[in-house]
Amino acid sequence: MAKARSPLWTDVDYEAPGKQVGFLHMPHSVTRSAYGTIPIPLAVIANGSGPTVLLMAGNHGDEYEGQAALCDFVRKVDPAEVQGRIIVLTATNLPAAVAGTRTSPLDDGNLNRAFPGDPTDGPTGKIAHYLDTVLFPMCDATHDFHSGGASLDYLTLATMRLSGDADLDRRARAALDAFAPPLAMVWAFTNEPTLSSACALSHKLIALGGEFGGRGAVRLEGIRVIEAGMRRFLDHLGVMEAPADLPPPPRPRYVEVPDRSWYVYAPERGLFVQAVDLGAEVEAGDLAGQVYFPEDPGRSPVPCHFRQSGLVICQRTMGRVERGDCVFHLARDID
Repeated sequence: MAKARSPLWTDVDYEAPGKQVGFLHMPHSVTRSAYGTIPIPLAVIANGSGPTVLLMAGNHGDEYEGQAALCDFVRKVDPAEVQGRIIVLTATNLPAAVAGTRTSPLDDGNLNRAFPGDPTDGPTGKIAHYLDTVLFPMCDATHDFHSGGASLDYLTLATMRLSGDADLDRRARAALDAFAPPLAMVWAFTNEPTLSSACALSHKLIALGGEFGGRGAVRLEGIRVIEAGMRRFLDHLGVMEAPADLPPPPRPRYVEVPDRSWYVYAPERGLFVQAVDLGAEVEAGDLAGQVYFPEDPGRSPVPCHFRQSGLVICQRTMGRVERGDCVFHLARDID
């Protein structure tokens, strides 16, 4: 059965050569604007024949490194350098990006939990549906740039997710090698079919992602890794030659997250005091941290421990926690 048509529209011509910077218009009828739209920034750079690559940031609005790097890319890229087509979304979930929040202030929608979306959903679901029905089908590869946002901090890394298709996984691994981040992470389990990467994989796209900072700030190192890695990624795909002065790529350290036992969650509501730092190597059973109770100072702190041994690649940045908040997650080395 054919999927329903998206209500989003654009004046940008995906087939035209050159550089176009415009908008996806998402109808949004409210009291102050009965026939209004939400204009989501869209750039298309095309020249000749070749693959189509989608570069996107702002899937979560409080993750900034990809947004900054793609803004620079759109301004500076010369269409004459391109052999194929590059589609760029600098603020994919625009309402969230403008608000600086993980989820949209319009419907509290988390775009990276909304795929494949639906044209009758709220604004966030409509964006996911457009990507699933319009953009992903015209692409050969995509890179979705993330970071930890306001609540998490990550080591700088790029990622791929295992698809179950050996040939697609091989091509994704080659693209991740080409991107050459300092740390390359493989999601060895697919726990969320609503992720943008899972949706892209259902279209048989080479689908990379990554975490390039966190703390609700903008990490310069993350921007630099994206800028260099993106040019190597596009060169690998045959869309755009990497600059001659680009430094030789580092050899990535490969790690994986096998399952949920590599995550640590707060056991109680209170103030979380971590026992280790981001980037630490820990052993199963090591103390991860303790939850304190400033409102009940006579109560002993409640500890939580790592269930696996590995590298601390992510930590919570906010001191106050609720039971069930993720406070750390690990990854382990793979060959």
